[in-house]
Amino acid sequence: MLNSETSFETNSAAETEALLQTVREQLILHTFDSNNQQLLNQMVESLGDSRGTIRLGFAEALGQVGKPAVPLLLDALSHHANVVVRRAAAKTLTLIADPQAVPDLIDALLTDEDTVVKGSAVGALARTGEAAVPALLEILSSPELPESTKGHASWALAFIGAEVKEILYREIASESADVRVAVVGALAKVAQDAPEEKTFQILIDALGDRESMVRCEAAAVLGNLSYQPAFPQLVELLPHADGETRKAAALALMKLGDRTALVPLRAALERESETMVRRSLELAISQIDKP
Repeated sequence: MLNSETSFETNSAAETEALLQTVREQLILHTFDSNNQQLLNQMVESLGDSRGTIRLGFAEALGQVGKPAVPLLLDALSHHANVVVRRAAAKTLTLIADPQAVPDLIDALLTDEDTVVKGSAVGALARTGEAAVPALLEILSSPELPESTKGHASWALAFIGAEVKEILYREIASESADVRVAVVGALAKVAQDAPEEKTFQILIDALGDRESMVRCEAAAVLGNLSYQPAFPQLVELLPHADGETRKAAALALMKLGDRTALVPLRAALERESETMVRRSLELAISQIDKP
């Protein structure tokens, strides 16, 4: 265990540099012994070096070692007393992207007190790809977890994107509104990287979701993508009972930039009573009506 009770002699700066040089040479010559647990332990411990270039060197070397280094890196991520080592272990696991790391990475995201460790863990989850998706969806559907954690999970899901688009197509029907919002956000990335009609149709259908936050996310995505076929559905949202939905529709129409939206936008402004929605309508009108 690489925890606070582990006993390693602290190498001098020169010894650590020499170790890194030796490891690099062995990796180049393909003479590195990945079964040498003592050497791997020394490399993981060296992730706590005060010099960033040295930490990066050992992270890259461990990344080249790959799967044999994963158990020690996971132990360091979960138990090491030095937060610098935990951070570097998570970043190194990003380089390896081994599915067996998913449970420990999820645990670090949920329980580690350091925000950098959390961020690095979610980065590793994102690089791991499809194997991480079930755990990410579980986080998103949990009513107990904070929005910050769900935000991390949403980002990872979007990063994975097109690799798991069939899962995203299925999960748009999730009972959890947080999952549906995250799916809409991830489909934005899918639509950019590998556009297809099915993706855009799901986004348009999401404009009619029963939850305001899903409708608003879908409107924002379609606006950011400048997807002109969504124009009629966005106009239909201008008289919606929910103010946030009306605001999101106005801003999405602004981004589409179609001057035919001016008539329904001005009509919506005449009947609008909520200050924040009125401001969004006025902004949309002014931007579209520019010479």
